[in-house]
Amino acid sequence: MLLIPAIDLKNGQCVRLRQGKMDDVTVFSDDPVAVARRWVDEGAQRLHVVDLDGALKGEPVNTDVIHRICDACPEIEIQVGGGVRDEGAVLRYLDAGVQYVIVGTKAVHAPHFLRDLCLEYPRHIIVGLDAKDGRIAIDGWSKLSHHTAMEMAQQFEKDGVEAIIYTDIGRDGMMTGFNAETTRELADSVNTPVFASGGVSSLDDIRKLIELEEDGVAGCIIGRALYEGSFKLADAMKIVAGE
Repeated sequence: MLLIPAIDLKNGQCVRLRQGKMDDVTVFSDDPVAVARRWVDEGAQRLHVVDLDGALKGEPVNTDVIHRICDACPEIEIQVGGGVRDEGAVLRYLDAGVQYVIVGTKAVHAPHFLRDLCLEYPRHIIVGLDAKDGRIAIDGWSKLSHHTAMEMAQQFEKDGVEAIIYTDIGRDGMMTGFNAETTRELADSVNTPVFASGGVSSLDDIRKLIELEEDGVAGCIIGRALYEGSFKLADAMKIVAGE
């Protein structure tokens, strides 16, 4: 099971939001590259980087920072999302050293786009399913579509995505625990690996995640809990390792 620290970028800084609200921002560092290095030094095997500005603008914005993170952490996998709306963005990220590119809004708006990317860049495309009250959120979480998370997950599996990141927006950044039951149901409905995101706040959440591994939950993305010191990445990794 992978435990993936999150690095959310806004105005070149490492920040965290609550429930995806751009006006509820906590800045944790002016040096995201140093933050990335910290998580790698503490044992992270993959990093989750999100260009929040790009998600709102509809095109990558913090590309320079992301390139520097890739250069500083060549030994681990990096997945990047936020504003990926064309093939050029995907190609630029892969060329920079990113292993996985996350597609969100465009996958909902234009299903053929995701399908074509999966054919062109097999094993490099992850889809982000961000849901609120059971409906998929798009455009930087500013709008809700009429699609449900489960039906979209099943469609994206047919398209050939490498993995699905499921975020419960209502719990994101709120430190209330992740939505275990909904995550389990989603993972159980597909064969594609699912990563839980939003609300992971304690070592007990890590233990609950391990119980979902047989259902297809491959790991989780951890944000505020690490930045506020609710638990240490090393301690969470010991639990995963059975220590």
